[in-house]
Amino acid sequence: MTTTGTVLDDIIVGVREDLAPRRAAVPESEIARRAHAAAPALDARAHLVGDGTTMGLIAEVKRSSPSKGTLAEIPEPARLAEVYARSGASAISVLTEQRRFRGTLADLDAVRERVDVPVLRKDFVVEPYQVLEARAHGADLVLLIVAALDDARLRDLHALSAELGMQALVETHTPAELERALALGADLIGVNARNLKDLTVDLARATDLLGRIPAGPLAIGESAVASVDDVEAYAAAGADAVLVGEALVTSGDPADAVASYRRVARRGRPLPEGDRA
Repeated sequence: MTTTGTVLDDIIVGVREDLAPRRAAVPESEIARRAHAAAPALDARAHLVGDGTTMGLIAEVKRSSPSKGTLAEIPEPARLAEVYARSGASAISVLTEQRRFRGTLADLDAVRERVDVPVLRKDFVVEPYQVLEARAHGADLVLLIVAALDDARLRDLHALSAELGMQALVETHTPAELERALALGADLIGVNARNLKDLTVDLARATDLLGRIPAGPLAIGESAVASVDDVEAYAAAGADAVLVGEALVTSGDPADAVASYRRVARRGRPLPEGDRA
């Protein structure tokens, strides 16, 4: 693991501790068998692009966060996911990290059974076992956080997800991390407005970085969405889609929020400032 900062480091320590009993209960050979036997993964990129005219949306089932604590109880994650999908969400993100986000693999199983759009296993993936586990539980996407992985591990996990027919959302926060994602050949690049080292949020920094993503990979804005105006800001910066959790689970009307975010027009990525005529 790359040393990244106290919050992310602490989360990953917990992730590894929680992984140990799961690995002991289900050996890697068995989880690999289940992963390869799972139904084929859905094409997340195609769902996020849609008809190409409006912003894609990854709607997140999110009970809690390290920065805000409890957001919503969500006793039936599959029911919320169904509302998201019915309202136009391109994909569903399910938190499975236990300690800070109160998520479980059972949540992932329940959501997968209920919706027919791609499902992202949102966790802090640092081991091949977790990628196999995601596919075995029906995930179509995994999250790979560049700040948490060295180049060799990032490359190996990205390759494993492709081997299993999944896609990886490769998350970045800085220009250096973006360069690593581009060198990897990532097809889905996320730019997180939240700094995982200290949990501060800077939407302007994220929109600037989004403008540096060249044509080819899909660009996805993550965090800092509280209203349609924030989705508009991501669209203006060239994002093809946004990932939204907190604003949906606290909105009081997630169906309306999903529909309003999905109506935002996609505008295409502008060139970075230095490349503009």
